[in-house]
Amino acid sequence: MRQVLPAMQNIHLALSLFNIDHDIIVSTAHSFSIITTSYPPSSGQFDPAIATVYMKPMLNFLSKIGAPFFINVYPFFPYKENPTLIPLEYALFQPNAGIQDAVTNLHYTNMFDAQLDAVYFAMAALGYHNITLLVSETGWPSAGDENEIGATIQNAKIYHENLIKHISSWHGTPYRPGSNIEVYLFALFNEDMKPGPLSERNYGLFKPDGTMVYEFKFFDQPNASASFVSLGLSTMLLSFILSVAYIMHFT
Repeated sequence: MRQVLPAMQNIHLALSLFNIDHDIIVSTAHSFSIITTSYPPSSGQFDPAIATVYMKPMLNFLSKIGAPFFINVYPFFPYKENPTLIPLEYALFQPNAGIQDAVTNLHYTNMFDAQLDAVYFAMAALGYHNITLLVSETGWPSAGDENEIGATIQNAKIYHENLIKHISSWHGTPYRPGSNIEVYLFALFNEDMKPGPLSERNYGLFKPDGTMVYEFKFFDQPNASASFVSLGLSTMLLSFILSVAYIMHFT
């Protein structure tokens, strides 16, 4: 962990020497597990174990170079852990009563926005209000183990299609209305050799043989062509960025 930020600084310095530091951003992805408190969103906080030693220097660097903070957002995980408390409709962008943040009086109708705003509030708690978010991974599994409630083809299809509609609307989040958030879907292909729960092998839009897991049509909305959504593997975007920690071994 201690090597990530120095590596990012080295890469940014190299880019700036060629005057391309404004064309190529330097950042790194984070699991949502760095947020230890996310409900209500206004209580968003980074893990105290890393807030000062890792997150604050990272945010300071991103703020200075104008780069976004990368976060992986998976509404499936909190729903899987609390299916009796979290309505499935809330996780899938479907009509529901939503939740009210008693501190801000902001109303949330989906888990995705709530998770994003929890990160915004966590950054603000450390004094950083000007950093944008980029969703480096999000998705919903089309299959899972018996205890992975909600991991179905139908739910995966609904999540992805409603996500695209939501992002294409340019509504932003309740805390950051009107913001246009760049989002990358995970994943293009099912990773059939990946260890772990069954869901980990079933996030793809396509099977390993290239056939579709389910029929999908993402870009029939009026604003969809202008939205920043990638249907490719998020790892393709991040292959350069996520490798920054390793570069330290060779510099």
